[in-house]
Amino acid sequence: MKNISIWRDEKVSFLDCLNNDMNVDVLIIGGGITGLSTAYFLRDKGLSVCLTEKNYIGNGVTTKSTGKITYLQDILKDIDNSEYINSQIYACDLIKRVILKEKINCDYEEVYHYLFSEDKNKLRKIYEKLPTYSMWEDDKLKAKSAVFNPFRFLNALKDICLKSNIKIYENTGIIKIDKDNMKAYTNNGEISFKKCVVATHYPSLVKFLFLPLHSYLEKSYLSAQKVNSYKKKCGISIDKDSRSFRYYKDYYISLDAVSDTSMNFDACAFEDKNTDYRWSNKDIMTVDNMPYIGEVGDNIYIGTGYNTWGMTNGFLAGKIISDLICKKGSRYAKLFNPKREIKVKNYIKFPLFMGISLKAFVKSKLYVSKFVSIREINGVKCLVYKDNKEKLHMVKKTCPHLKCGIIFNKAEEIWECPCHGSKFDIDGKCIEGPSNKDISLRKI
Repeated sequence: MKNISIWRDEKVSFLDCLNNDMNVDVLIIGGGITGLSTAYFLRDKGLSVCLTEKNYIGNGVTTKSTGKITYLQDILKDIDNSEYINSQIYACDLIKRVILKEKINCDYEEVYHYLFSEDKNKLRKIYEKLPTYSMWEDDKLKAKSAVFNPFRFLNALKDICLKSNIKIYENTGIIKIDKDNMKAYTNNGEISFKKCVVATHYPSLVKFLFLPLHSYLEKSYLSAQKVNSYKKKCGISIDKDSRSFRYYKDYYISLDAVSDTSMNFDACAFEDKNTDYRWSNKDIMTVDNMPYIGEVGDNIYIGTGYNTWGMTNGFLAGKIISDLICKKGSRYAKLFNPKREIKVKNYIKFPLFMGISLKAFVKSKLYVSKFVSIREINGVKCLVYKDNKEKLHMVKKTCPHLKCGIIFNKAEEIWECPCHGSKFDIDGKCIEGPSNKDISLRKI
């Protein structure tokens, strides 16, 4: 069994990191589906574009998903805006057109996607929102959709962008953005820009406390297991703590979502020894179930809060943001505007989710695990994990983002912040934000 996403089990070539100062028209931070799709749509617009990725292309949240492309989504039970549905239908078609146009080999396949629930009235209400594009089958709602390999899709976009003279640097984390002087700083140089797209999963560099006050995290656990038969379908439940599934070649991929991110990883959902792959993911859920896509500050753009539907919304974000940068009209820019007014009723349930974050904060401070010991080294509280080879791995106990405690994910052998989702490798290097700093300990 491998503790990685099934999509990442491929050999890739890595790009160089940035080792000098740069001056560009557009800086894109983040090499996931939002960042690369933005670069793709800007590649022939006469602009100098640079994309930086903290790790390597395909190492982020995009390749931890199930890789489903559909407008028949579970969140439709909470959305009455027909423009959102139209945007998702448009996004599905846009992805298909790009794959066909560029002849991208990413195992794209059209399948039926199902919604199922114990409450048939919920399904009926969703059906009433898109009767032209969905149908009934055995007490389930279904629609024509698609699946693909998100890792291969990202790497194909990367190659297309490189051939179009877009500069892409891996292992290049952005430490700070100076919005007044239009500069971004890395460990090895600074980048001057006219426009900046923060396409990280949790864009904490642009507006303090923007996401903590407008969103919450949902955690999911995924596994892939070999099966004897392939079925041309996928689906998701619309009940609480949803379950999702799809097939990929001779594998069955399943997902279990939980809104309580403070759960103990020592007893998490990875007990099935028959699985071939197992991994976890996190999604940003917004208070009004709409993504935040567009200009969040002067010449600063974000794409985030995709509510578990990052393949459609992430690619759509690239199109919207590129259109805004080029000062072209964008039909869905107003719908997803990060500065939009959100109705008070959308915040009714929000205290519950803030309570979950508070629970995660408190639990992290009281963290105890049979796999990890707590020590104080030179006045610094540290967590220590001993691996199967008796090697010690020591990290700081506090997340650099908002000082939540760090807990150990034994299933994947990484460190995580349960409050806002930062992830660190076994020796403390930051591999996912919102933190942009490591928790590693130097020589002690």
